[in-house]
Amino acid sequence: MLFQALNVYRENFKPSEQCQQPHAMVCVNVVAADSDQNARFLFTSMQQQFINLRRGSPGPLPPPVDNIHALWTAGEQYGVDQALGMSIVGSESTIRHGLQSLLRETDADEIMVNGQIFDHQARLRSFEIVAGVKGDLVKE
Repeated sequence: MLFQALNVYRENFKPSEQCQQPHAMVCVNVVAADSDQNARFLFTSMQQQFINLRRGSPGPLPPPVDNIHALWTAGEQYGVDQALGMSIVGSESTIRHGLQSLLRETDADEIMVNGQIFDHQARLRSFEIVAGVKGDLVKE
C-alpha cells in the first residue's frame, strides 16, 4: 500500500509556490539492538500491542516476551505480520541494510523512524544505532 500511495502522490503532484517538486517522507518502525536476536525480542512488545488492538484491548505497551508465538493464533499472526511487515528489526548491519533498501525502493526524500520499545534504555540504544547508520544511507 505504501508504494501505491507514493505512486499516486507522485503521478498527481501539482507544483505550487511552496513546493515545486514532489517531496516524500516515509515513516517506518525500527527496533535496533546489539544483535538481531535481542532486537526481535524487543519487537515482541510492538507485536503484542497490535494483537491487543485487534482483540479490542488497547493499553500500555507490554514488556517483551520470549515466545510471541504462544500468544497469538495463526490469523492474528498474519494480521500482525501484515501491519508490521515493513518494520526493520535487527542489529546495526541489519538496520543499515533495511533502511538503505527502504530508501531505494521508495525513493523517499526523508525517512522518519518510530521505535516502540518497552525499556527506556533499550529505546535510547535503538535510536543511537539508527543515528549511527544514517550517515551511511545514500539516495541512489
